[in-house]
Amino acid sequence: MTVGRTIESIVIAGAGLAGATAARTLRSEGYRGRISLIGAELHHPYLRPPLSKEYLLGKAGEDAVPVAPDAWYAENDVDLRLGVTVAAVDPGPHTVHLSGGGSLDYDALLLATGALPRRIPLPGSGLDGVATFRTLDDSRRLREQLLPGGKNVVMIGSGWIGMELAAAATAYGNQVTLLGLEDIPLAAAVGPELGTFFRSLHEANGVRFRLGATAAELRGDSGRVTAVVTGSGEILPADVVVVAVGVAPDISLAEAAGLAIDNGILADASLRTSATDIFAAGDVANALHPFTGQHHRSEHWSNALNGGKVAAKSMLGHEATLDTIPYFYTDQYDISMEYSGFPTLAAGAEPVIRGTLAGKEFIAFWQHEGRVVAGMNVNIPRTQKAIKALISSRATIKPGRLADPAVALDQLLAD
Repeated sequence: MTVGRTIESIVIAGAGLAGATAARTLRSEGYRGRISLIGAELHHPYLRPPLSKEYLLGKAGEDAVPVAPDAWYAENDVDLRLGVTVAAVDPGPHTVHLSGGGSLDYDALLLATGALPRRIPLPGSGLDGVATFRTLDDSRRLREQLLPGGKNVVMIGSGWIGMELAAAATAYGNQVTLLGLEDIPLAAAVGPELGTFFRSLHEANGVRFRLGATAAELRGDSGRVTAVVTGSGEILPADVVVVAVGVAPDISLAEAAGLAIDNGILADASLRTSATDIFAAGDVANALHPFTGQHHRSEHWSNALNGGKVAAKSMLGHEATLDTIPYFYTDQYDISMEYSGFPTLAAGAEPVIRGTLAGKEFIAFWQHEGRVVAGMNVNIPRTQKAIKALISSRATIKPGRLADPAVALDQLLAD
């Protein structure tokens, strides 16, 4: 913040987890000025992880997804505007212009515009039964399509979302085929050995893979999808097609306002952008991380949660740094996995395995220059605290000690 400025009005562009958490943190920090929380969707702010997991599977209702009770916003004098977007930012006079007309002045502005699902310009993309997956409405719609079972479902994309959706579709009794550009699913995220583990898990549950493959065309009848044609000419029957090929940070607003952009909105460790009194948090922010000294953009919920808190404190002029270790989790069939660490540092490293992949209970560690930079536990709960401590310690640890289940994780730091 500009030194000495009185903060009377804060505008938050984006009513997802980062934006809503920032609003809640502002109030918990004692801020009593105006908060305007602007959200494009008609729903109150909600959590995204359940959308591809327990909510999609019908194991949890919509009471599991709100960031805060609906009544919280009015009770705490937060001006929540749904179905509205910030159409433009004018950094000079500190003004935002809203879709549909009107404007708001700000003393601090948080850009929490999130990310948008990537689309493939395929012939037939407009057919009924073809969709991307990102929102609560997307999850509702897909659950309705999957629920009867007995359908041919084609997932285009072999990343985490594509694999989670494949597991959910299979659980409802559908036949799933998954297309992916990689020769091994998830190899870019966790390497070939663990990617093969997840592929085998899915194959054991009936999922068919077409890897190193592309979708070339979507065919339909009477306006509804009936098949996916691959780049090799194979015709895959399809009643439901989900394009899950990742997301891209929604930088359009920031770019038009002249902010520094590089794989998202560039921000420092306190989430300040290149423009005075403008901050960024969540999926859209490419923030400097103190641990690595590099900029990192994370699309996982923990980053949005922690980023919202840090941005709120920074907007108030408090000392705050986004220094938490990135974290995410996935649930697929009988597998519960948690991952903490820095994929960019772990890239190319062979994982050190504690336990056995065949037994579906193990911890995988990735090291860089002898130090643990990432760790993943599968069906071994309550180990993330120790894994994060190993990463934070920057201690050099012998791979044999990491792999030895007789050595307690907390003992590794005492070596």
